[in-house]
Amino acid sequence: MANVGSVDPILRALVGIVLLALPFIPATTTALSGLGAWIWALPAIGAALLLTAIFRFCPAYMLFGIRTCATK
Repeated sequence: MANVGSVDPILRALVGIVLLALPFIPATTTALSGLGAWIWALPAIGAALLLTAIFRFCPAYMLFGIRTCATK
């Protein structure tokens, strides 16, 4: 049961890809260098965003009763 609309997965996929790539950017060139070891938590968030974009289902949306897709 999809609860994610048409624009939402595109945004989730883009942000997910960025978050997956951030730890691999040298710390001297990123504004996130102050995060230290916590920067490795960002790929987990990115992976979750990519999965919700692929499957078009967001557990948080279900929890709060949000649907961004057209009802059928």
